[in-house]
Order: sequence, then C-alpha cells, then structure tokens
Amino acid sequence: MSKFSKLGLRRAAGAVAIASAAVVGLAGTGAGEASAAGLPNGYKKASGIDGESIQTWRTGESAYPITTVANNPTSRGFVISGTYTAKASEGVGGKLAVKYIIGCQVDVSGFTLGLDGAISLSAATLSGSFGLPLAPGQVAVVDITDKDLSDKGIAAVQLSQLSFTLPGCGGFASARSAVKVIGAKGYDTADGKLSGEGTLIQSTLYGKPFSIN
Repeated sequence: MSKFSKLGLRRAAGAVAIASAAVVGLAGTGAGEASAAGLPNGYKKASGIDGESIQTWRTGESAYPITTVANNPTSRGFVISGTYTAKASEGVGGKLAVKYIIGCQVDVSGFTLGLDGAISLSAATLSGSFGLPLAPGQVAVVDITDKDLSDKGIAAVQLSQLSFTLPGCGGFASARSAVKVIGAKGYDTADGKLSGEGTLIQSTLYGKPFSIN
C-alpha cells in the first residue's frame, strides 16, 4: 500500500482548510414568508485504487429570494436550506466541507471550485446572515462550514434558512452549492498538512444552479 507524506500534500490540505465551526444548523434572519423552491437531490461516489471510497449526498436542498433592507434593484437576497452527508468505507477518515458559489451577473452553471480570481469568503468571519459585497461580473466562493468524518466514517451538515444578501449586485445573479470531500486511510492533519496511506480521495458534488432574482 502506498503512503503519502504531509509535505507532499500541503496544497491538497489547504484546499479544504475552511471555517473550523462544525455546525449542524444555522438560522438565517429576514427569511420572510416566501415558499422555498426545492432543488434536486444529488449523489456522488469517489473510489481509490485499493478499493477505498467516499460517498456524498445532497438532500432536501431548497432556496428562495428575499427582500433586503435596502429594497432597491441593486440589492437582493436569498435563503438556503439543505442536508449534506458523506460516508466513507471502513478505515477511511477525512473531512466534509460545504461551500456556496455565488455570481453577480454571472451564470455559475459551469463554474468549479478551481476558479482563479474568485473571491473567497469564510463563515468564520460572518454570521447566520451573510452580506456579500459582489460587484457585477464577480464570483464568490463562500466557505460555510466543514466537519471531520466520525469513527464510523460519517459526517453530516444541515443548513436551516441560512440567508445571504448581495448589497451591490444589480441584474442577473445565481448560486449553487458545492460539497467537497477529502480523505484516505490513516487520514491525519497537523499544522495544516495532511498524511495518510493508500489513495488520497478528493471529490466535489455540485448542486443545481438557481437564480437569485
């Protein structure tokens, strides 16, 4: 079985070094009485060369627009909910990270997490109501939270009415979720570095893009 070192995978570890809070639910504010639009469930399985695997699910995801305090054409908001789950095969440890990709006057359908030039925002510096200062043509990757897999190889994050506002965004706007998993047998992190045995498994499950208008 192959081994990989901490030094050799510093970049891979950095890709999932997001907000440390492993929340189960976040309560947004200003949700109003709008009806949430359901989004499709999703599933993805990533496998290693030695038979290891991590499965990822997205269930019960929904979103709806809300009015903002500014209540003008260049200010908009939306609320999201959903449950995001990962399950690894025996002996595999790792991390589940939930993110959102949000674009102002940009269709994010084809955008992935490897985008250069995207604004990176962390939930650690925000609250249950996110204010995103996006200008037209900009895309933000918002790190919501992450959670380590348990001893049984399972991790889950549930978001409940988490609200976002885009105070400077006029015209078309859209968003989509991105659930990233990373893991390996003997998974271990220390000082921002990663080590383990066998295959390093990395996978991202993208949600269906939706309009914020």
